[in-house]
Amino acid sequence: MTYPHSGASPYGGPPPGAPPAPQQPGGPTLTNGATTHGIMGRPAIRHRGEMPLLWTGIVLTVLGYVLWWAAILWTVYLLFTSGTAGVGEFWNYIAALPFLIQLAAVLPLVPLLSWWGRAMLYAQLRTQAVRMSPTQFPEGYRMVVEAAEQFGMRRVPDAYVLLGNGVINAFASGHGFRRFVVVHSDLFEVGGSVRDPDALRFVIGHEVGHLAAGHVSYFRLVFTTVIRMIPLLGPAFSRSQEYTADNFGYAYAPAGAPGVMGLLSGGKYLGAEVNVNELADRAATDPSFFVHWANATSSHPVTTWRAHALRDRTKPGALFIRPGGAIFASPLPPGHVWSSRYPTPQTARQMLDAADAQRPAGAGEQFGRFPGADYTPRPAIRAMQTAAPLLSPPTGYVIPPGPYRDDGRGRQAPQAPPAPTPPGGGYGPPSGGYGSPGPR
Repeated sequence: MTYPHSGASPYGGPPPGAPPAPQQPGGPTLTNGATTHGIMGRPAIRHRGEMPLLWTGIVLTVLGYVLWWAAILWTVYLLFTSGTAGVGEFWNYIAALPFLIQLAAVLPLVPLLSWWGRAMLYAQLRTQAVRMSPTQFPEGYRMVVEAAEQFGMRRVPDAYVLLGNGVINAFASGHGFRRFVVVHSDLFEVGGSVRDPDALRFVIGHEVGHLAAGHVSYFRLVFTTVIRMIPLLGPAFSRSQEYTADNFGYAYAPAGAPGVMGLLSGGKYLGAEVNVNELADRAATDPSFFVHWANATSSHPVTTWRAHALRDRTKPGALFIRPGGAIFASPLPPGHVWSSRYPTPQTARQMLDAADAQRPAGAGEQFGRFPGADYTPRPAIRAMQTAAPLLSPPTGYVIPPGPYRDDGRGRQAPQAPPAPTPPGGGYGPPSGGYGSPGPR
């Protein structure tokens, strides 16, 4: 690391007399893609539904522009042959279909509005957010650099910490050939060594993965305009990209997957207490129509389905139909059944007492973990998150070992060794479940 007083250039160049830098890959262009893997990136790591939906979106958008130009040329023709009456009749016919009016109004403006919006977003970040660098939030910047290097990025993206005001979020975008990732301050807080650095590592890998997969490309944004306007198809395309980014995050930081699921479901304090096996199993045990509809209309996979996809790497993330394969049988019924199967207060109290009798020492008081407090007497965070759920016997379903198609590493994914399950479930990771225990 060099500083201004060491003789380095004020613009970040090498100091006088320094050896020449190693040959670097050429910068991104219109034809070579954001990574050294080419414009199509690494196909194996993509969710298998992403490219079919992308090509569908491109075809629909091109068709939309063809129809738009046809409508303009037909309007000019009618103006000269039938006068304003003919033009009015034609556009009154189109106005009967609101979607066509929307296309006519939006399509010609999308390229300009997209370019302007991305430029303004980047400008706002540069004027309001804290830029990660070798000297400012270097721990987070190192994660960005390492992820960019692992994914073959031609250039390290900009990275910013943005005031979150309680919102847990991160995103990636670009302007021109420049790329950047943004982490809300509330999410960044999770990354400390006494909290869950692997969870932050996964999030950063996920966002850099969006960049490596070309999801923020200006041309991809413009040529998927129409599919994004179509109910069900647009959200499905977005979900497929999120699953792809999750694959990148898993390839970079597999140990952070359960931490992220705890974070997205329980928040930055309670996330440490979330049992992600219970969370993932609910995806396979609740077949409600309304659960499917909630997923089908969402831009991101619903949390239970996402947790299931990160636990069972042998299957791609479910886009429309709930995944199968619950490892544990919950003592509580799923939400779609008749209320007659819900426990009575007396039965629920008996289950609470049984769980208390089996719960390991220090595992009670699940009210979150906060900076500055000593949680040494408690089980480690990852042990809590990946434990075999209490009162939940195994179903017999076992996740087959790797290698997995989309783990993005070309080798077998690390598996946590099977741990003996003490009476009541214990807090060892279940065989075939999430990765090794993480921070305390």
